[in-house]
Amino acid sequence: MDVINTLGLFIGSLISNTLASLSGGGAGLIQFPLLIFLGLPFSIALATHKVASVALGVGAAIKHIRSGSLNWTLAAYVVAAGSLGVILGANVILFVPGRIAEALLGGLIVGLGLYSLFQKELGQTEQPQHRNHVGMLLGGLGLALIGILNGSLTAGTGLFVTLFLVRWFGFDYKRAVALTLVSVGLFWNGIGAVTMYTAGAEIYWPWIPVLLLGSLLGGYLGAHLATQKSNRLIKRCFELLTFVIGFKLLFGF
Repeated sequence: MDVINTLGLFIGSLISNTLASLSGGGAGLIQFPLLIFLGLPFSIALATHKVASVALGVGAAIKHIRSGSLNWTLAAYVVAAGSLGVILGANVILFVPGRIAEALLGGLIVGLGLYSLFQKELGQTEQPQHRNHVGMLLGGLGLALIGILNGSLTAGTGLFVTLFLVRWFGFDYKRAVALTLVSVGLFWNGIGAVTMYTAGAEIYWPWIPVLLLGSLLGGYLGAHLATQKSNRLIKRCFELLTFVIGFKLLFGF
């Protein structure tokens, strides 16, 4: 790429990952379409995006660890619960046309935003629930289903995990976003990238350094903002991103 395209790729990656790190998902909203716009075929763009998104989790993890807002036991639970789903989804997407699935996912994501919008106090304070053995088992099944979406589609599934952690386990938005960014951004996306690569998907390695830098810095910056801002602001950012991503997937623009 020339200097202008390289700069555009970096800025797009930085912006998308900053928003995702603040809101709990959605880095693919800008980054994935940008890769296609710059000339990569769908499958190569998807695999390349998955690899780059791992740096989002690294950047977020560094900040959340430093701030003491991350519970590694809970993060390990989310990783374990969703991993099999991620592997299954990453294998399936290589053989399934994505347009109908993306439209359905878009409708679901818009529904998430509407639900959060009308539940005024959702995620504003932590209210622990469903954290006994039965609740953790059922929660693990829910995360496994979201993992299938994460492995197979490009954007928005981190938002599912964020809202699921808020609604099912009673986390506030700050805690849920921290868990999502580390579990999904670092581990789920890493597992998905490795699975797609071993299944035959091609990664465009020349663009990876620029994408990794943008994802790493964006992940750290978004996590920094998330630790400084209120749960209500994070909730509003989450809702805004669900509407933008949802309508994009739904209508394909």
